[in-house]
Amino acid sequence: MNQKNYARIVLVATLLFIYLIVLPIIFRNQRYLLNIVITASLLSCASLGVWITFSIGRINIGQGAFAGIGGYTTAILIMKAGFSFWQSFLLAGLLAALIGFLFGLVILRLKGVYFAMLTLSLTETFRLIFLNAEGLTNGGNGIMGIPRPGALSIAGITIIPNFGRSNIFFYYLSATILIIVFLAVWRLYKSRIGWIFKAIRISEDLTRSCGINIVKYRIMAYSICCFLGGIAGSLFTVFYQNIFPASFQVNDSVYFMLYCFLGGLDYLAGPILGAFVLTGAFEVLRFIQKYQEGIYACIMIALMLWLPNGLMSLNLGKVFGKRKEKELETTEADKLLKSYNPDSGRKSLKKEG
Repeated sequence: MNQKNYARIVLVATLLFIYLIVLPIIFRNQRYLLNIVITASLLSCASLGVWITFSIGRINIGQGAFAGIGGYTTAILIMKAGFSFWQSFLLAGLLAALIGFLFGLVILRLKGVYFAMLTLSLTETFRLIFLNAEGLTNGGNGIMGIPRPGALSIAGITIIPNFGRSNIFFYYLSATILIIVFLAVWRLYKSRIGWIFKAIRISEDLTRSCGINIVKYRIMAYSICCFLGGIAGSLFTVFYQNIFPASFQVNDSVYFMLYCFLGGLDYLAGPILGAFVLTGAFEVLRFIQKYQEGIYACIMIALMLWLPNGLMSLNLGKVFGKRKEKELETTEADKLLKSYNPDSGRKSLKKEG
């Protein structure tokens, strides 16, 4: 084991120890601070989805729409259809993924600022739908009094007991979901699918010429992104026990994207770091709310000027291994693209689609 890998393991173990053991003990009687960490954890889940769309070369500013879809799906299923949270949770993510899939068939043909602006408009479009579909969403009055997750039983065996309104329970629920999502995205990114995502970002034309159905993989990435937005919205809804059309606005979609930029697009942990730092910064600046967004904008401009690769490009980024230009040339995505030639490319890569 080399020194970099050892340092990485020690750092990850330390962060997990702080996240899962130290913080709950310190904040167990401080509901406000505990809520901040829970909120940052849920924001991280949604931001990891946005990071996936960045991995295929798309700037996604519409995650708030799918968080809203997930939140309203959970609220309606629990309050009007009698579902439990555990039944509605995955359904919320799947519905968001399905809607994302349908939109992706059309909008993923676009690139750059055109795709970004179209996704941004989705958040406002769905906000207006939630506002006017009063029969389902109760319009501007929203849906309130949503119960917290109850017990989870499988075949008569209680897997998760009913913790009532305990925030410590929700802390560990959000932490568990975040860790599962992070590991799933990490595994995806290290798989052949992840290599294809990188190849699409590097060159769509060359990837297509290798016989890869890039439309399928673009839609796959966007659907996964929407699924993560849906489950994050579902968790937000039951945590705050209400949802309104204004719960997920255009600003929220912009922030989901900025978390990725702040943490660093070159790193999978970037969105998580960005979400925790900005969530904490918002709370620190809350006492000067009138100037909060202006100060926040100045901080972001300074970061883009002096830390264009995000906070992970500091010493923390060195531990996790910054991807340099020379290193990029040896990634599996580049090998996949460079291995292609007109005579043998299709022999080494199975044609798809």
